[in-house]
Amino acid sequence: MPTVEELYRNYGILADATEQVGQHKDAYQVILDGVKGGTKEKRLAAQFIPKFFKHFPELADSAINAQLDLCEDEDVSIRRQAIKELPQFATGENLPRVADILTQLLQTDDSAEFNLVNNALLSIFKMDAKGTLGGLFSQILQGEDIVRERAIKFLSTKLKTLPDEVLTKEVEELILTESKKVLEDVTGEEFVLFMKILSGLKSLQTVSGRQQLVELVAEQADLEQTFNPSDPDCVDRLLQCTRQAVPLFSKNVHSTRFVTYFCEQVLPNLSTLTTPVEGLDIQLEVLKLLAEMSSFCGDMEKLETNLRKLFDKLLEYMPLPPEEAENGENAGNEEPKLQFSYVECLLYSFHQLGRKLPDFLTAKLNAEKLKDFKIRLQYFARGLQVYIRQLRLALQGKTGEALKTEENKIKVVALKITNNINVLIKDLFHIPPSYKSTVTLSWKPVQKVEIGQKRASEDTTSGSPPKKSTAGPKRDARQIYNPPSGKYSSNLSSFNYEQRGAFRGSRGGRGWGARGNRSRGRLY
Repeated sequence: MPTVEELYRNYGILADATEQVGQHKDAYQVILDGVKGGTKEKRLAAQFIPKFFKHFPELADSAINAQLDLCEDEDVSIRRQAIKELPQFATGENLPRVADILTQLLQTDDSAEFNLVNNALLSIFKMDAKGTLGGLFSQILQGEDIVRERAIKFLSTKLKTLPDEVLTKEVEELILTESKKVLEDVTGEEFVLFMKILSGLKSLQTVSGRQQLVELVAEQADLEQTFNPSDPDCVDRLLQCTRQAVPLFSKNVHSTRFVTYFCEQVLPNLSTLTTPVEGLDIQLEVLKLLAEMSSFCGDMEKLETNLRKLFDKLLEYMPLPPEEAENGENAGNEEPKLQFSYVECLLYSFHQLGRKLPDFLTAKLNAEKLKDFKIRLQYFARGLQVYIRQLRLALQGKTGEALKTEENKIKVVALKITNNINVLIKDLFHIPPSYKSTVTLSWKPVQKVEIGQKRASEDTTSGSPPKKSTAGPKRDARQIYNPPSGKYSSNLSSFNYEQRGAFRGSRGGRGWGARGNRSRGRLY
């Protein structure tokens, strides 16, 4: 093993040789042997090996292996020095191998070392993006669990920081191709990260690009299979996938396939849905997703059939008035509960799909059924008006900080919900029923143009709602509002639905079913 002095002497030989440095193979071999020495010798070798690496292509394998030995040394300072110099080995055909090595090194628990690995990967990414991706995806597909996890997170966080000249169209096409391979066997969290990666690519910002992403999500959601409401993982998978698809839908990228599946497979089983998420109102979650998607539904093959299923489900949440006794009082002990949150979603979805078949209520239903529906609408509208007046009275004069209390936040959202239902019911009371009004779902941000439309069509008998009525809980808040009893739900909970469950292949046969029987068998 060479001493420190011998290493310096051979370094001098190589440094002084200038253009003839390649003729001193023996001197470079001495430096390579420095990795077998003590701490001082290794530190010198970590610096000297990369400096002359390009001059000795015939010793490339030996040099890379020597540097890799240093990257795995017990001394953290030696490891850091060796990792820092790794990009100098990323030349020509060696680059994918260096990328592969750096990807494996992401498993380190040393924060400084981890940052060095990240920086080194970014450095070689700018040299050759395709070669670097080759190393990263090789480990994602075949590496250890911890390496796979960190490689995916590297892509999800670092790709967006790279300049356009690095992320060319060809590079983005490679990312899409390799990602499709990975998506054959992913966990729920991995799927969310890959959707984040892919939806950020410039080449997928177009209508055709968004359509590609929707098709990827549809494949993950397994929309060809019969829905199993009693399987929590099946339910979890569908909802996670739908959550990823919703932001992709537009007037040009239709949600038809998802809406059809929800109407045909999910709505009939709504009351039997199971979920692994404690405290989640899974039925409301499903109805919210359906409502969000219904705005972008295209031409549907079985429109009348599916609209009828949606109509029937709506009727379940729109009760008939209680029967009156001979003395004119209610024969029952209690008024039916009005579930405003559910009705907002169902009524909105029906209103959106009803536009495609405007004569559904008048021509497709018999007179008795239509009369029954009008009675339910009328009863619901009466309870609605009482509740709206109570809410407006409770919020009257409140601004700023006063509206930020938990109780008032609930009332603000309740007012949004009830106003929306009020507008939609008025439309359906037209003769013939109208589908022209526009409302913004209570959990969505209000567009300025829609505020004017909404206020113009609201019942303003008890004063206007506070201007800050948009300052309610975000999309994921869950609330159920019961009838005008003067009490409001105080349970506002936020749920991040994007981090649960297992996806195709289940990464080891767990959760979503091991389609393809992939042998890698990772367990999460």
